[in-house]
This record gives sequence, structure tokens and C-alpha cells, in this order.
Amino acid sequence: MKRICVLLVFTLAACSGYKQGVGDMQYMIHTDVPGEAIRTGDFLSVNYIHRTEEDSLLTSSYLLDHPVFFEQQQSSFKGDIFAGLSLLSEGDSATFRLNFDSMQIILNVPKPANTKGKYLVFTVKVEKVIPKAGKSDSLFSEEVRAFYAADAEKCRQEEEGKIHRYLSGNRLSPFETPSGLLYMVTSKGSGPVAAVGDSVSFEHTGMFITGKVFDSSMKDTALAAGIYDAQRPYSTNVIEAGAGATMPGVDEALLLLPAGTKARLLLPSRLAYGANGNSMFAPYMPLVFDIYIREVRKKGE
Repeated sequence: MKRICVLLVFTLAACSGYKQGVGDMQYMIHTDVPGEAIRTGDFLSVNYIHRTEEDSLLTSSYLLDHPVFFEQQQSSFKGDIFAGLSLLSEGDSATFRLNFDSMQIILNVPKPANTKGKYLVFTVKVEKVIPKAGKSDSLFSEEVRAFYAADAEKCRQEEEGKIHRYLSGNRLSPFETPSGLLYMVTSKGSGPVAAVGDSVSFEHTGMFITGKVFDSSMKDTALAAGIYDAQRPYSTNVIEAGAGATMPGVDEALLLLPAGTKARLLLPSRLAYGANGNSMFAPYMPLVFDIYIREVRKKGE
């Protein structure tokens, strides 16, 4: 969170210093490190803050606890984010103001309901660039694979420290199971405990260790967290306990806690998305879940 504040201060302190870029884009470079400018096809590791012109935070890679990786693309229109990134090199940071109207017309990007401003604002920090130019596809792919492997190892080494800081920072003293599941009961229920094969009805809210909510079964929670998706149904989860229908740490908790219980779970990565992660979660990423076990129905009922 501290790094988010630093970049926001950077941006707000010099809000009158924007330069005019191509199309409707405006930009302001905060850190300018000598180096080759980013080109189409380069592999990038970037941290970002995405907000409205009124400074309402929409999302941030810092809240996701990991930078984003992608290849630099050709611009879809004059003044898009890829045009902005082409002004930067490894180590640079900058803020770009991108015209909402252009993004809506060309990319069908919806305008947030809580803004009346003309611009979408991105503050970015280019952490790493792997240049593509002059390299064979095989050499470039090998460099990218090596980067992913090094990043995964870094995440592995940092995981234990992240868990410790979360617990100490929130003054938590959880129970720990032999598997490594950490849990804190906030309200203990008096109903039955599920056995393998029983049906369990429960609510969940999943969070990054930073506190950023990434998913919830409850509409009100999703709305409050700014992640509401009108295309998905919001309803109580109903699954067979012990059948691997959810991630291992949650599955274990459903076999441990009685119906009526509310608890916070801290899942080490081996009980979540593991050493590989996926498109949303980095390797070795611990996750936090709040769960409420509504009902347990015994097998055969």
C-alpha cells in the first residue's frame, strides 16, 4: 500500500505538468531511466494504478500483490496505453490520461458509473523489459521462460514472509492444521460437521493478502468491493464436501467447521493455486477467504 501512496503523490503533486501525446493522450513522466524505448513485441513486467480523473481508485497491481506480464502490442488507436508505454524504457514510471470516449468507441471499454471526467488515468512503473527485436523466436521464448522461472522462485521465497506479516500486522493468532491451513473462527456454529460426501451450503469471499476482494458469492459484497459482474449469478455455494469441488484449503475447512460457523481462512499457496498459479494468481500466492457455513446435509438425506 505504501508504494501506491508514493505513486499517487507523484501524480497529484505534478497534476499541471502533463504533456500532449498522440491523439488525445496526455502524459507525465516521473522517472526517466536511460534505455531503449519499448517496442511492439517486447515482453513487459509492469505495476500499475488505474483510477478515474476524480482520483477514484479502480484497480491496482499493488492490491493484486504482483505486477502484470504481457507483450507490447501495436496501438489500437492513437493515444491508447500501448502508445504511452512506447515512450518508456525499463525502470521508467509515468502517468497517462486516456480519453474515455475513444476507448468506448474503439475498444468498447465501459465508463465507470462514478466518474464524469473525460479521462481514464493510468500510473505505471515498468519493472522489466525483455526486448524482442533482433532475436529468434526460440531465443526470445527462452528468455521469457527464464524470467517466469525466476519470478516464481522469488514468489516462493517471499511467501512465508507475506503470511507472517499478514498475521502480525492484523494481530491474529490462528489455529493451524497439519496441512498448513490457518483459520480464525469469528462466530462458532452449533450445527453438524460435514463428512466426506455430505452436501455443504456456504458463502465465501476471497481476498488477496492485501485485502483486495477478488470474488464473492454475495452480491452486496461484490458491489461494495467494485467487482460486481451482472453476467454471473450470486447465490449460496452448494457442493459435496471432500470431493475436490473447491480449492484444497476451503475443502478442508468445510470438513472441519460446524454448520453456522463464520471463519477467516488463510491459505498457503499449496492449499490454493500452488506453485504455478494461473492467469489471475501469481505462483506461490497465499490467499484469504471468509466463509459462512449455512447448512450441512448428510449424505443420503
